[in-house]
Amino acid sequence: MLLFDDIAAEYRDFASYADGDSPTFADWAGRLAEDAEVIAWLADLPAIKHQPNLVFAAARFHGVPAPGPYTALREALLGPDGAAIRRTILTHATQTNEVGRLATLLPAFAQIEGPLALIEVGASAGLCLYPDRWSYDWTTDSGAVRLGDGPALECRVKGEAPLPTQLPDVAWRGGIDLNPLDVTDTDDMTWLETLVWPEHDDRRERLRTAVDVARSSPPRIVRGDLLTELPALVEEASSYGTVVVFHSAVIAYLTPEDRLRFEALVRGLVADGMCHWVSNEGKRVIPSITATGPVIPEEKQMFVLGLDGQALAHTHGHGRFMRWL
Repeated sequence: MLLFDDIAAEYRDFASYADGDSPTFADWAGRLAEDAEVIAWLADLPAIKHQPNLVFAAARFHGVPAPGPYTALREALLGPDGAAIRRTILTHATQTNEVGRLATLLPAFAQIEGPLALIEVGASAGLCLYPDRWSYDWTTDSGAVRLGDGPALECRVKGEAPLPTQLPDVAWRGGIDLNPLDVTDTDDMTWLETLVWPEHDDRRERLRTAVDVARSSPPRIVRGDLLTELPALVEEASSYGTVVVFHSAVIAYLTPEDRLRFEALVRGLVADGMCHWVSNEGKRVIPSITATGPVIPEEKQMFVLGLDGQALAHTHGHGRFMRWL
């Protein structure tokens, strides 16, 4: 019964997180949290595969309409299509590669002296490794701030954020992923599009632009476990510039034990002067960083942007806004 309660709580949390961003997902998650039969279907999956975004994307990948009613999702999971959806859940991962987050990451990158050698852990297709190829429109309390003249990423900013006045000098870019996606592979990119929330046409269009950017100069993505591959990649990158290890909405998918192992690993690399560390994760994912900033109300589904273990800002999960601390 505890497992059922955990799944229900995960979907209620997701419904709260999606509220205001995706009416479809807020409705689906809220209804699923009260649906014992569907929860039992999910309970047969490994715990790491209970993620709402993964389950919903797999269902959409197999034709469940979104926007659309919860009944269609329910019938697909419990009906003849359920086996195929289950296989997709087991063989795929949530690799959203949301480049909109760069609008909140860039002020953290700007605190670090370049040229930068960027390493993204959980890089997926590596789309977030190109902060220098975008322009940025930040809307602050005192007016609009624009940087660059390429395709723009928009973000509302609260607080006295030190918004950069120039794009970063990126000398090298690479990443690590258990299952790297190939920007030149049509099926991989179709899966990435499916992971974009139903109502988010702007994000879908931005994703297509990001794929074009990455295809012009594909990044080096190492296939493997970040806990074992990171030190060697940091060593490789160090000859190109100041190494910055970063991640956004990735560490949540590690087990609690591996989250602690990763934190100890990267803190050790920072302490040894091997790299800087830019983190952007949900408020409960790395509690030691969240604790360095003001308390976030329980009902607020915020990410915490950190630099070398210190909270800098509270951010929206898709980069739509940032409150500088």
